[in-house]
Amino acid sequence: MSRMVSRQTPITTARAATERLAALGDPVSAEFSKRYFKTGKGQYGEGDRFRGLNAAQMRQVARECAAMPLGETLRLLKSLFHEDRLVALLFMGRAYSRGDELTQQRIVDAYLTNTRYINNWDLVDVSAPHILGAHLEHRSRAVLTRLARSTSLWERRIAIIATQHFIRRGESHDTIRLAKLLLNDDHDLIHKAVGWMLREVGARCSRDTLREFLDAHAAVMPRTMLRYSLEHFAPDERAKYLAMRSKEGSAAQGRARRRR
Repeated sequence: MSRMVSRQTPITTARAATERLAALGDPVSAEFSKRYFKTGKGQYGEGDRFRGLNAAQMRQVARECAAMPLGETLRLLKSLFHEDRLVALLFMGRAYSRGDELTQQRIVDAYLTNTRYINNWDLVDVSAPHILGAHLEHRSRAVLTRLARSTSLWERRIAIIATQHFIRRGESHDTIRLAKLLLNDDHDLIHKAVGWMLREVGARCSRDTLREFLDAHAAVMPRTMLRYSLEHFAPDERAKYLAMRSKEGSAAQGRARRRR
């Protein structure tokens, strides 16, 4: 059964937030999270620490932080604990949606300055569309290209996941553009992210736009990316695109053998 969160006095400092989160922690859940978010040596979340909170608890604490200044929120974002960073990002997303133009710009500037603390897939996914994507809706999106070319796995994921905001408004151009840039990325978390956004393009924007991308790139797409993008296709069409990928893979193996 989920642990319930009782309402508390509004939180206005990072210290108060960490105390609140620590009090809600559960060591058993924390151990599970360490495995789930791949914190072992050499894994993408290496060394991350967890308190063991569930999503409902973190969202409730984020609501309790409604009066917390941005400076304190950034202190929370720099916490060693994963849940603390997630609460900070949830709060920043809420504050962005309710803020005036100056507040929104300050939040986005802080977000882009502190991407090293947005360092796991869930932290990216709960924040990038609602902060960066929302901010770029009527602005230049050149920053997404810079992020997509970054050496940082998490900045590359921020770039493509931010486009979810545009997809929800029927726009697919930037998702397709960034998907092409990330086509040869070597990380599975980028393959999953790009495939997910392509699938959403097909579901929310245009299935024909997705088909056009697949016709051009299915043969060379990473298999995980391709499979994610095809999840809403009928079995026969899905099989067609997977066959294109398999055929190219077989041809590549043949070329490699001939070069030996």
